[in-house]
Amino acid sequence: MSGRVPPGIKLLRYIIGRGSQEHQHVKSYKLMVLLLTFVAYACYHASRKPPSIVKSVLDPHPMISSSFSSSTTKPWPMGNVFVSSEKDKVEEKGWAPFNNKLDGTAKLGEIDLAFLASYSIGMYVAGHLGDKLDLRLFLTTGMVVSGGFVSLFGMGYFWKIHLFSYFLAVQMLAGLLQATGWPSVVAVVGNWFGQQKRGLIMGVWNAHTSVGNISGSLLAAGVLDYGWGWSFIFPGGLIVGGGILVYLFLVPYPEDIGFTQMEEKKPTSLIDGGREGSAVGLKEACMIPGVIPFALCLFFSKLVAYTFLYWLPFYLSQTKIGGEYMSVKSAGNLSTLFDVGGIFGGILSGYISDRLNARALTASVFVYSTIPTLYLYNRYGGVSQTTNIVLMMVSGLFVNGPYALITTAVSADLGTHSSLRGDSRALATVASIIDGTGSLGAALGPLLTGFISNAGGWQPVFRMLIIGAFLAGILLSSLAKTELCEIISRLRSSNLDRPSSSSLENHRNQNRGNYNKP
Repeated sequence: MSGRVPPGIKLLRYIIGRGSQEHQHVKSYKLMVLLLTFVAYACYHASRKPPSIVKSVLDPHPMISSSFSSSTTKPWPMGNVFVSSEKDKVEEKGWAPFNNKLDGTAKLGEIDLAFLASYSIGMYVAGHLGDKLDLRLFLTTGMVVSGGFVSLFGMGYFWKIHLFSYFLAVQMLAGLLQATGWPSVVAVVGNWFGQQKRGLIMGVWNAHTSVGNISGSLLAAGVLDYGWGWSFIFPGGLIVGGGILVYLFLVPYPEDIGFTQMEEKKPTSLIDGGREGSAVGLKEACMIPGVIPFALCLFFSKLVAYTFLYWLPFYLSQTKIGGEYMSVKSAGNLSTLFDVGGIFGGILSGYISDRLNARALTASVFVYSTIPTLYLYNRYGGVSQTTNIVLMMVSGLFVNGPYALITTAVSADLGTHSSLRGDSRALATVASIIDGTGSLGAALGPLLTGFISNAGGWQPVFRMLIIGAFLAGILLSSLAKTELCEIISRLRSSNLDRPSSSSLENHRNQNRGNYNKP
């Protein structure tokens, strides 16, 4: 067991000493696990943001300038959110091969597809491997190597590379390596936390997605003045640093440091037999009730979410808001407000699903609420700056809410389902099936957006997103209906068990009569 203890934990034990009370410090280790996995996946998402930030540099809008060197306004939140593109003086010519007027935007969509398709394919393999290999080493390797490929994309700027095949290959390899992240962090958190309040805990924890997006956007936009290559190199270095932290301090299994009994009751597959049990195969994991409907729902949910992730800054830079265009840097900074709304969406959906004990019902309500929200944002987002900000944050809340719930609490619930009989490990495998299927939608959305926006503008893009949200809701209808019936049944049962006011009054009167008897 000592060989499994991370070197950073060994050092801390050596410095502060390993007292006899260490087994009472479960909460401290849980907090460390939450913090490290939060940082790890925030780094993953930060490293995915540069393509969306530099799109308008690689393929600038032909009608407005996209340069940044003349703007002295500080980026949000320190300065004005909006910096008009009219202040830019130098015409940006773009970067071949993405600045071709005929297919430049489509090529950007193909780059997104290369990353996300490889990510999706790698997810199915990574999840199964994550249930077999040491999660700490597996996660560390994925973070460090994928960070190298993110930086290699940016090096294309300094090496003056204009080969589309180079950027395509780098993105494919980066996507493949980034598939190691999600199954690993979900499995680690699932190993340490039982089902009680799992939705709320994971809703708060899942803010790493939005925090990573915000950090990546601000970092990539902040160094854009010095050349778009730095917008990839800095986030790439960030995820490498995060990988080093994971290697030094992450404890993926409670038994690695001697915990055999947690404060909360946990499935035996995670504690007593978790390390020794066999990993569940993809086919067996797919047979767990609820895995397929949630996976298909996530396909359309991530189609919507990742379209915003990859195209929102580009959309903002090409859309008049309050009568004027904004600079590309401002568009990148402003797009972070979508993720601010997403943080609240993840927490709110997790809290509601815990209170109702209804994951599918909560997710479907959020998904259906996305439909009018997207319509309003498309219709009125350009009226004023304030209107755009409010509608963007509300859109982020409803778009990211079900996405966060399904990829965290739902995946952890199903990965410890009673049908596994407690003799197998399936957390990473189930997480990979659900998120891998969702990532196919994440690949399709940005790709279609590149072609649709190039051919017909942004109105058809929003129609596509609305249809995607509707289909996501339909796929959960059966599970949501079952949960709704269970809630109604519980309410009726509690009402029947509770004595009525008239019964209470009769009972009091009877007692008074008894008390008055001599």
